[in-house]
Amino acid sequence: MSKLITSVLLLFFSVQIFASSILIPMDADSQKNHLKAYGITYWVLAKQQKVQWLLNYRGGSFLLPDGESIRKECQIRGVSFEIISDGQANGILDEISSPSVNQDAVILEKAPRIAVYSPKDKQPWDDAVTMALTYAEIPYTTIYDEEVLDDKLALYDWLHLHHEDFTGQYGKFYGAYRATPWYIEGKKNSEKLAKKLGFDKVSEEKRAVALKIRNYVIGGGFMFAMCSATDSFDIALAADGIDIVEPMFDGDASDPNYQASLDYGKTFAFTDFVLERSPLKYEFSSIDMTNKRGNVPKESDYFSLMEFSAKWDPVPTMLCQNHTSLVKGFMGQTTAFTRSEIKPTVLVLGENKINEEARYIHGIKGKGFFTFYGGHDPEDYQHRVGDPKTELELHPTSPGYRLILNNVLFPAARKKKQKT
Repeated sequence: MSKLITSVLLLFFSVQIFASSILIPMDADSQKNHLKAYGITYWVLAKQQKVQWLLNYRGGSFLLPDGESIRKECQIRGVSFEIISDGQANGILDEISSPSVNQDAVILEKAPRIAVYSPKDKQPWDDAVTMALTYAEIPYTTIYDEEVLDDKLALYDWLHLHHEDFTGQYGKFYGAYRATPWYIEGKKNSEKLAKKLGFDKVSEEKRAVALKIRNYVIGGGFMFAMCSATDSFDIALAADGIDIVEPMFDGDASDPNYQASLDYGKTFAFTDFVLERSPLKYEFSSIDMTNKRGNVPKESDYFSLMEFSAKWDPVPTMLCQNHTSLVKGFMGQTTAFTRSEIKPTVLVLGENKINEEARYIHGIKGKGFFTFYGGHDPEDYQHRVGDPKTELELHPTSPGYRLILNNVLFPAARKKKQKT
C-alpha cells in the first residue's frame, strides 16, 4: 500500500513539474504574425477556455492553457509561440504583479459576439476592420439598418461602424462623384431602404439608426468606429430634430441657422464643432483635421500612443497594447480629431503632438464604451475610392491594425474599475 501511495504521489508531482502553458509573445522581435495572434486568442476563448492578457509585458502578450490542438493551430496560422512550464508562467505573473512595474494580467473570459455595420451592396472602398477580422480569422456578422432598427444589436457584444455617413448626405461625395454609377446607385438604394423602413428621407432614417446605436452603447454595448463613421455619428446625434441636409440630398431646404440649434450635450465625443455647409466639399465639420495638416509630411506622419497605468487604468492600457509606441499615420475622410473639440471626459489614446490632433480616442457612455479611430486604412496612407484593397499578408505585424484588434478583444476582459 505504501508503494502504491508513493507511486501516485510521484505521478502527481511529475504532472505538476511538466504541466505547461503557451505564451504568445507580442513584442517586435519574437512575434512574426501579430494580427493572427489575436485570432488564436479569440479561437481559444470560443472554446470556453480563459486567456490572460499580459498588459505591457513583451508587447501585450497572451498566456494560454497548453494543449496539442492550440499548438497545432498556432503552427497552421503562422503564429509564434513558446511552451513554458507552469512554474515559469507563475514567475511571469509574479513579476507582473509587482507594484514597481507598469504591468498587469487581465483575464479574458468569453469570445465577444461581433457585428459589423455595413451596407449589403458592394461599396467602392474596403473596410479596415472587416479586413482585419477576416485575416485574423475572427468570425463576425454583417448587419445594417434593418437589423439595427429591429433591435438586433442586443444579440452582439461589439459593434463596428463601417465607413458610413449618419447625416444622410451620402458621404459628402456629391462634389466629385455625383455622376458616377456607384454614387447614383447607392443614393437610389438608400432612398429605397428608407421608404421601406417607413421614413420620408434618408437623413431621418440614418438618425434613427444612430439613436438606436446610442441606446445600445448606453445599455452596455461596445462600439468601435473609424473614419467618417466617427464624426458623422456625433453630428447626427447633435442634429436630432434638425434638418442640416441641403436640397440636392433630400429635396428640401435645410433649417435656417441650423448651426446654432445643434445640441452638443447629445454627442459621445465631440463638442462646439462647426458644420461644413457646402455640398461640394468632402468634409462634414471642423472636427476633422484632414485639411489642417499642411505641416505633417507623409515621411514624418506618426502618432504616439499614450501610456497609462496598467494596474489602475486597465481599459485604456488594453486598447493601447502594441510592440511600438509610434504608429504610422494614415489618412481618410476623417483623418484625425481637433483636440479642442473633444469633450474633457473623453480619453485621448493616440495623438500627433506636432499638429495638435488626436488620432485614437475612447470614452464611456452609460454602461457602455466607445472608441473612435481616425483614418481609413492603417497600411494605405491615402486610400482613394476605387483603389485595390490592402493585402494584410504583406503587413502581419501592422501596429495600426493591432489597435483595431485590441478593441475586438476588449469586451472579453473581466472588468476592473477604471480610475482615470
